[in-house]
This record gives sequence, C-alpha cells and structure tokens, in this order.
Amino acid sequence: MKDHGLTRRELLERGGMAVIGGLTLAGLTGYAWPDDKAAAATLPATSDAPAAPDAPAAPDAGGGVMHYVSRPDLTPPALTLTHRGPAAASDPPYIILSVIGFPAGPGTPGLMILDRNGAIVWYSPNPAPPPGQITTRIDLKVQSYRGQPVLTWWEGKFLAGYGDGQGIIADSSYRTIATVNAGHGLAADLHEFVISPQNTALITVYKPATINLSRVGGPAKGVVLSGVVQEIDIASGRVLFEWSSLDHVPVTDSYSPFRGGTKAAPWDYFHVNSISIAPDGSLLVSARHTCAVYKVARPSGRVVWQLGGKRSSFGMGPGARFWFQHHVLPQGPDAVSIFDDGGGPPVKEPQSRGILLNLDTRAMRATLRRSYVHPTRLQAANQGSMQVLADGRVLIGWGNLPYFSEFTQNGTLIMEGRFPAGDESYRALTAAWTGHPTDNPAVAARMNPAGGSAVYASWNGATQVSTWTVLAGQTPSALAPAGSAPRHGFETRIAVNSLGPWFAVTANGASGTVLGQSATVRLGN
Repeated sequence: MKDHGLTRRELLERGGMAVIGGLTLAGLTGYAWPDDKAAAATLPATSDAPAAPDAPAAPDAGGGVMHYVSRPDLTPPALTLTHRGPAAASDPPYIILSVIGFPAGPGTPGLMILDRNGAIVWYSPNPAPPPGQITTRIDLKVQSYRGQPVLTWWEGKFLAGYGDGQGIIADSSYRTIATVNAGHGLAADLHEFVISPQNTALITVYKPATINLSRVGGPAKGVVLSGVVQEIDIASGRVLFEWSSLDHVPVTDSYSPFRGGTKAAPWDYFHVNSISIAPDGSLLVSARHTCAVYKVARPSGRVVWQLGGKRSSFGMGPGARFWFQHHVLPQGPDAVSIFDDGGGPPVKEPQSRGILLNLDTRAMRATLRRSYVHPTRLQAANQGSMQVLADGRVLIGWGNLPYFSEFTQNGTLIMEGRFPAGDESYRALTAAWTGHPTDNPAVAARMNPAGGSAVYASWNGATQVSTWTVLAGQTPSALAPAGSAPRHGFETRIAVNSLGPWFAVTANGASGTVLGQSATVRLGN
C-alpha cells in the first residue's frame, strides 16, 4: 500500500498540524493527553508506609515544589518516595524520569535523575516555550554510544498526540555531543529514540499520507498518519532503513474510532509508540491504535509476525490479550514485556498492567507468564513503561498517572514514587550513571539562629560526592576549613561555628579527593 505522502513542511504550511495550547486533542482519533490534574486529585493514597530510614530530610516543598537555598533557580516538582520492602543490592542506583506538567502541575517540568532515597541527583528544567506552543523534553534514558554511557532524550514541540523535534545525546558531563533528526523531510517523533549497538539511532516518525478511507467511513481522498520507523546514522544523519506502516498494515486494522481524515486533522490509525531490537536483530514495533506488536525484519522490512490486534499471528492465551499498549521490550528470544494501558478510547480493561508474555513461535501461541497490577488498580489512559531488572524485579511507570512502582518478581510492591497532582513522567526507568558536571558546586550561607552559620551546598548532576567541607574566612582570599558533613540529598545543610563572613565549599569523593570547589560567597540573612 503505497501513498502519496505530504511532507511535514507541506502539512504545516496548510495548517494541518497546529500546535495545541491545551490537553484536548480535538479533531483526531480520541488519543489525548487527559486532564491529569483533575484525575490525579481523585486517586487514593497508595501507601501509608514510612519513608526509608536513611531518606534525606526534605527541603522546603511548599505547594508541591522543591526549593533549594543554594540553587533558588531550580524548582522541581516534589516527589514522594516510599519503600515497602528492602532494596536489592543488584538494583541500579538511580531512577530516570522526564517530568511533564500537564496541564499545569506544580514545579517546572524537566529531566530528572533520583537516587533510591528519592533525592534529586540531576535536574534540568525545560526551557520556557514560545507563546502558543507546547514544547518539552521527554523519554530520558541511559544508553551507550561509541562504548560510553550517555543520556538521551527527545525535545521539541507537541503536536496532536505526537512530536516534531529531535533526539539529543549528552555525555557524562551533561554536554550535548550529538543530535538526531529524521530524514526525508520528516520530523523525529517523541515516542522512541533507541541507540543500537552499531551506533545508529532508531526513531519514530509520523508521516501524513493521502489514501482512500472509504472502508472506514472516511473520504476517498483522506489523510492518515503512517507510523514510520527510521534508522539514522548518527554521525552523518543518513537514513539507513525506513519502514512505513501503510506498506504493511491496512487502516481497517485500527481500533481507534475514525475521526477527521483531512489535511487539517489526519487520522492517526496506527500510532507507533515504541521500537526495540530483538535478539536476532529484527525490530519489535509497537502500535497503540492497532493494539499490536510487529516483528519487522531488517533490511527487508517484512513483517515476520504480529502479536495481538485483529490479525494476530499468535493464538492469545488467557490473560495475554493487551490493549493500547506502550513500551514493548524483548526478554530473551521467546518473551516480551509490555505496559498494557487497557484504556482507549474505547476503554478495554478495568486497570493497567505490566505483563510478561511467553511466545511459542512453533505453535504460534502467546501465554501470560505474569501480570503486575497496582494495588489500587490504576488505569492509565496513555504512555507508561515496564522495565524488567536483572534479578527479576520490575519497575513500572504508570503513564499519565503520577506514579511509578517497583515490584518483586512475584508481584509484591516494594517501592512507590508519586508526583504532585498534575505532573507525570512519560516513562520511569532505572539505571546506573556517573555524572561529572562541568560547572562548580553551588553554595549559600545564612546566619544560624542557634549560633554560627548554616551553609548550604549542592552540585547538580554530581554522583561521586561523599562529603562536603566548608571553608570560611574574614576575607575572600583567606579561607580555612570550618566544618564538614556527609552529602545528604541534593542539598546538604552544614552548621558551622564561624561567622565568616566569606564562605565556600569543596565537594569531596569517598577517598577525600577534592572533586570541585564553589565560588566564594558572603554570609546572607
């Protein structure tokens, strides 16, 4: 099924992809970023368990926003992290989030790394968007590029349920070292950005195309969005591989109610939302609106099999059926993990689930190995993630709902994070990470009502700080050690007897090596 596609530029010039100013994506297929603030306000509390004993004391979190004395420019949403069981020694140390503030959650949305006590390690607020646009950064991940760990994310404009932007690759000092754009006159979509072992990028793209929609009650010359996968050579930007859903999946396979089908409101019949690499090098492509996963051979683009949907290659065993899914990952050669949203429209399941499916490719039978359901039966309308850890534990991000949860292999909830109502994270992942910021530590000094001074120290993104040493003196050029303290969360408060009035701090590693020194500041009130 070939199309006569319109380029992104042509559609924009005709007004077909107007950037929205709210959450309701009217005129498309019913896929929407819902009013999470109202929905989250009605959700039950998920845990009455106390925080971990070693959790750092929270800084000022008035109104659901964190405030730091040493970094008054940073105002992240205040997350609550509770523990219901012991952490495993094998657990990756950090939780990786990309906070979205829809419609207007407290704090500034942005990229965020937390430790497992819930303290922020790195926070990068999103820049303010131009008037009339929704812009964001989304899908923060730790990946490998050229043999080195990197952070990646997508940034750009929200359109009608998808994105117009580019992929970003940053090094361990949080500096951008590469950007990835779609080829063939199209734009990189927000849903997926995967770096392959060959240092190429796999990205999702939404491509408008004119086709006959009379079979679904639309016009003979209607406009749909084809779900496109591109593989991009990161160094050159060259397109190495392209797969388009319209060449393989008919529009009649969609479960999304038909709406629009015009240049101003193309019908998103497929809605590609994740790509992963199977052990044999093929791709697993997830399509929300056909409720199916496609194994796509490379380089031919042939669909080897389809899991789920109207024409599943597999018989679906009890509990194996999924609806409007996100984040499909291989778990060895014969299994996959899926975040099963279950919510449409139309709504198909009473709750969302993380599921593990066994795939028997001889008998062509899919069976449910395990399902992970939140105790309060959370039901996500969109987004979401499921990550299976090395010891069998599972981390689930609940999509548009303000939660992420970790379960033991047998399904016991052992950790839970909650955003303020109105905030959410596209995915919630966990990973190891070592950060070396290029800027200096931050410091502020205030008079201590109990006597002496209170010095506040932080270093956004530094992961190897063990202790802080306070330097004080009567002149900026004559500072001497006045006290020290172990690092305690994003910002550490250190009480010292000195009145300075000049102060600085050094950040020290576990061996006592000085990793960085702040500027020198004068005592404030």
